[in-house]
Amino acid sequence: MGTGRSIYRDAEFKTSLDNMVKLAETASVSPREKLHAEGIKLWAYGDIDGAHGKWEDILVEYPTDMLAVKFAHDSYFYMGYSSQIRDSIARVMPRWTKDTPMYGYLLGMHAFGLVETNFYEQAEKEAKMGLELNKKDAWSTHSMAHVLEMMGRQNDGVTFMSSTKNDWTACGMLACHNFWHWALYHLEKGEYESAVAIYDSEISKRVHSGALLDIVDASSFLFRLEMEGVDVGDRWNEIYEICKPHVGDHILAFNDIHMLMSTLGTKQKEETEKLMESIKTFISEQTGEIGRASCRERV
Repeated sequence: MGTGRSIYRDAEFKTSLDNMVKLAETASVSPREKLHAEGIKLWAYGDIDGAHGKWEDILVEYPTDMLAVKFAHDSYFYMGYSSQIRDSIARVMPRWTKDTPMYGYLLGMHAFGLVETNFYEQAEKEAKMGLELNKKDAWSTHSMAHVLEMMGRQNDGVTFMSSTKNDWTACGMLACHNFWHWALYHLEKGEYESAVAIYDSEISKRVHSGALLDIVDASSFLFRLEMEGVDVGDRWNEIYEICKPHVGDHILAFNDIHMLMSTLGTKQKEETEKLMESIKTFISEQTGEIGRASCRERV
């Protein structure tokens, strides 16, 4: 689900997936576990719509299966299905109680779906409820960051992120992205030195994690700085080198666009052309015209 490995380019990863599929066929594996395995297989082969269907099937009978809840939620997120990001959580919420383990995380996910569908006040309320139950819930923090961003409350955003830093930095998977939101508030206020300082001290050092979300954050923030007329110096060089092993993955069009930013940022014309040709080849063998069109617009 991290979008950092592709079965089409990583033989070890494909072998692991094949082994999982075989294990799921054994009699000792429950029907629910088989559905999880089927969903993961579909995801790995690029059928994200088919994958979230498997996890929704699980939730009909097991609405508190947090793994299915999270995987379905992430699938809708990657596909840009805003209403389903919200409604997939709303469908199971009546079957949860405040005493159900991980209930706070459910509130944070629902808050994100609400903010993605423009219900900002309700989203803020639920994000706060999630943080009251677990102040270290980085996804509720993330949902709150989106609320403050979309409502134009940059000052509140800076205060919120800085005052809760010790809580959400405990979550390695989202720490970089939450720093990205913090820096974005400064960027929108025209406080470029503060924005660059957060990039250099927090985002840049986390980009070496190998997580695609961290790479995307770094790439997109440098792109935004340049759109504001900020000289980013040679910072693109570092991002380009980290992106290079992934330019042929083509797991998400979203990732491809941010890989393209790195080749454009370093003015690597030949590498940009190679990337575009690689996308074209992938589309001819798989699917994804939307990603190709989006990348072409930036070239």
